[in-house]
This record gives sequence, C-alpha cells and structure tokens, in this order.
Amino acid sequence: IYEIKLGEYFLMNSLFHEAEVQLARLGLDALGTTGLDVVVGGLGLGYTATAALEDPRVKSLVVVEYLEGVIEWHQKGLIPMGSVLTKDPRCRLEQADFFELSRDVRKSFDPKEPGKKHDAILLDIDHTPTHVLHQTNTRFYTKKGLKELAQHLKPGGVFALWADGFPEASFTRLLGTVFQNAGAHTIKFDNPLTGGTSEGAVYVARTARP
Repeated sequence: IYEIKLGEYFLMNSLFHEAEVQLARLGLDALGTTGLDVVVGGLGLGYTATAALEDPRVKSLVVVEYLEGVIEWHQKGLIPMGSVLTKDPRCRLEQADFFELSRDVRKSFDPKEPGKKHDAILLDIDHTPTHVLHQTNTRFYTKKGLKELAQHLKPGGVFALWADGFPEASFTRLLGTVFQNAGAHTIKFDNPLTGGTSEGAVYVARTARP
C-alpha cells in the first residue's frame, strides 16, 4: 500500500483511487474532439495522469506538481505509476504552483509554450473547495479564481475537479456562474478498511463552444 501524507494531512492512498481515475475519464468524456492538450494539477500517486494517458485522443499532458520530492519518486521508479508517466512521450512532469499559474492569465500551464491553451484541466489538490491544504488556495475557489482558470481553456474546454465526499451544491452553482454548463458526479467505491463504501466527488464544467 502506497500513501502520501503532508504534515498531518492524508492526501492519497493506493487503496482508494477510483474517484481519481474517474476525474480523468469524466473530464475527457465531456470532450468530443481529438488531439487533446491536457493539464493535470496535482501528481500524487499518478492515477489521474495515468488514466488520462489511457485516452488515445490525448496529444499532450502537462502534470503540475508543487512538491519536487513527489516528482522524484516517479522519476526514480519508487511509485508503480512512475514508469508509465515518465516513459510516455506525451507526458511531462513540471514542478510549479498550480494556483499561481492559474492566476497568471498571460501565460500557459505549459512553460514550453507560453501562449498555449488547453482542452482540459483536471485538478486534484485540495480535499474539497471548502477544505483546502493551505488558506491561500481558497482564492481559486471563488468566481474570480475560476474565471482566471477558464481563460486557460480553449473554447468548449473542460475543467474537472476531484473532491472528497459528496459534491457540494453551492460549488456546482458557483461553477455554473462561470462556465456554460456545470455538474457533479458522486463516485462510490469499496472501502476495505471499513468493509463498506466511501464517496468522492467529480465536478465537470465546460466553457462555451465557438
């Protein structure tokens, strides 16, 4: 069992990754085009990024991770998904602050192509929009922060977000004030520790098509 912990926060566990996988699948399923340019915010154990690469329509994938050590785990093969991500020529792991990049609407999430916009941005960093890892992240989950994020997307592009537990209706409504349409999915999965089930949320929002 592989687990990532930051201070007292438990971030990811290899026992529970169905919602992280569905983040990529549901986000990309909302797109009908090919040759997709995708961003994943938050590397973790790599489940979202790996699921994105399983979609043959993905042309490029930039994974933005704040912690350099997490990237090194993948590069050194210490995490099972590492070899999948580091050997796929479509994928690059970039050490940066996702939220800082989102605020800068003059540049791209892709440092090699500053003017590039993306078909999909898939985010898995904070626990929920109201339970964040650092208080500075709260700005992102506002109308202003989401409008900045939307400017990084192509017309008809998709923003998808993972969160712990059930979807929050108030955040779905907020997404609807920024994007042309927005919805949320509840992902239920077996919990071998409790013998029952647990829940994760995936929000999916799309910008207006041309």
